[in-house]
Amino acid sequence: MAKNKRQGRAAPESVVEPVDGGLAELIPDRDRPRAWTLLLDGAPQSHVDLDDPRHLDFEYQRRLGHVADLVAPLPQPLQVLHLGGGAFTLARYVAATRPRSTQQIVEIDGPLVQLVRRALPLDPAARIRVRSADARAGLAKIPDGWADLVIADVFSGARTPAHLTSGEFLADVRRALKPGGWYAANLADGPPLAHLRAQIATAATVFPELALAADPTVFRGRRFGNAVLVASAVPLPVAELTRRIAGDPHPGRVEHGRALADFTGGAVAVTDASAAPSPAPPPGVFR
Repeated sequence: MAKNKRQGRAAPESVVEPVDGGLAELIPDRDRPRAWTLLLDGAPQSHVDLDDPRHLDFEYQRRLGHVADLVAPLPQPLQVLHLGGGAFTLARYVAATRPRSTQQIVEIDGPLVQLVRRALPLDPAARIRVRSADARAGLAKIPDGWADLVIADVFSGARTPAHLTSGEFLADVRRALKPGGWYAANLADGPPLAHLRAQIATAATVFPELALAADPTVFRGRRFGNAVLVASAVPLPVAELTRRIAGDPHPGRVEHGRALADFTGGAVAVTDASAAPSPAPPPGVFR
């Protein structure tokens, strides 16, 4: 049997199990001894390094990590709500960088939660509560003004559900935030970026301060990809966020203010009555 020389024992094997959202796969990272990638129906969802939860591998997770770092001075504890759980990557990151933080994860897929808890256990000392519920239903149970940060990273079949794209949803996010709290969302879109533009227009009806981070090729509408939307009622540290994202291994760009308004164009804000899921990724985008 082949051995992992670094560990002196058999290399870990993939874990494959059906969950409510499809077929979940935990694939070992051959470059990091206790790191794993979670896929759902072949689409990458999360990457976790159990030895180093500060390590964020995916581009969009790095950008969300920068947001979590900047919402308040490190290592000040935060109250964070995660809508969408995946492999709990960002909750682990916040727990490692900001000890004594209090976090809630809302993940609708109960079997996925059980798989992640079993295969990639959370630090028992971390103050992380995981609830199996619909993201919007879970959000409704959060007390007014509870959260310093709300992170939305919810996908069903690689698409954000329609009811998590509306102004009514974002109004409830703002209700749950502290007056100076931030909202950050992982959005996915491709040419002609109609969904992304509409999400910015929608957020602008609820939050006065916005910034959008993405790969330049996504901004230019040349490929399908992820963008991180950041919103708040208070001014955002755009210059520092821009500097950090530009310094990533895969540098991104940040738009805000007039440039972001120009990018949004005449997009119409989304309501519950008009909401639709985010577009499906084109075939082969994850290969």
